Amino acid sequence: MNAPVDIEPSVLFEERTAHNGKRIGIATLNAPKTLNGLSLEMATLLTERFDAWADDEDVAVVVLQGAGEKALCAGGDLHGLYRSMREYREAGKTDIRQNTYAAEFFEVEYRLDHRIHTYPKPVLCWGHGIVMGGGIGLMSGASHRVVTERSKLAFPEITVGLYPDVGGSWLLARLPDHGGLFLGLTGALLNASDAIAAKLADWQLAEADRETVYTELLSTAWKDDDAVNATLLAELLGGRAVTPEPGPFRRHAAHIAQLCSAGDLDAVIAAIHADTSDDPWLKAARDTLVAGSPGSARLAFELQRRAKDMSLAEVFRMEYGVSLHCAAHGDFEEGIRALLIDKDRSPRWNPATQHEADARWSERFFTSPWNGADHPLADLTPKHS
Repeated sequence: MNAPVDIEPSVLFEERTAHNGKRIGIATLNAPKTLNGLSLEMATLLTERFDAWADDEDVAVVVLQGAGEKALCAGGDLHGLYRSMREYREAGKTDIRQNTYAAEFFEVEYRLDHRIHTYPKPVLCWGHGIVMGGGIGLMSGASHRVVTERSKLAFPEITVGLYPDVGGSWLLARLPDHGGLFLGLTGALLNASDAIAAKLADWQLAEADRETVYTELLSTAWKDDDAVNATLLAELLGGRAVTPEPGPFRRHAAHIAQLCSAGDLDAVIAAIHADTSDDPWLKAARDTLVAGSPGSARLAFELQRRAKDMSLAEVFRMEYGVSLHCAAHGDFEEGIRALLIDKDRSPRWNPATQHEADARWSERFFTSPWNGADHPLADLTPKHS
């Protein structure tokens, strides 16, 4: 008889007691082999425990981190979504709600992201290593967001036929000087300094200081007031923060603003394509746009345009419908196939050109099968910028 195989939980939960009896809740994404890619199970477990900690008056602070040295979270469950998209297509289904796995995955993920944005207690997210896609969704809403010298953040969805979701439309639309549009179109990589500049993080600390910070959490005199505890946590982190040198996103801010100044997507893309800068960071961004899905570029543009005047809750509801449309008849399946399944890195985008992926083409992605109150995310409460 074979010995039973011990299966590690996909999320590890721990509580540490501070000197004054208050507790620190620590959630660790525990799938380092997949760079802590966010699965439906992980999102469900996080939601349940975050809800429990929110109701526990003795929990002063919640910490979110990733196992291993490489990533907080590199994205969502693309393999599971790929299988569900193939099954949906092969079954000849036409209602986007009939992709039951995608519908559940995006609902649970977006609810969790919104929960973190509106969480009543301080949430410290230690964003080391790779933070992309679903990882951005988890980290961006935390009240106290730390990056380190190892951090690499990006919205790379254009490479897989999606768009910057998980509230990315709301986040990027609020960056000045068209910086959000550039990031959404190019998947440009952000280091720690640039993550702070892009309002995706608050402090840069040394990775070597992580356990020291966690030890200091236990010696802090936490109170019964969440706002006071948020201030205490900010002071603790600020005392160890370093002032990073400006990264390429900050250094090229004026150039990015010029490239993306036109109100028309085709003109913006033409300007980026024609850019002759020999800066490696700008060249990598341009190459990603050139190789990426034209449909994804259009959706990123249209979503940010709409999100400017919407609450976060409204944006999540909008993104939910668009994401299910992407799973039904967008480039999402093809992008995952080319990157992760066949690994030929030769996606056949449809539409194949930016001219074909015009505003009229994108209209069906914003057609909702729900009528207000019956939307799966109808009960999310507004959070205005």
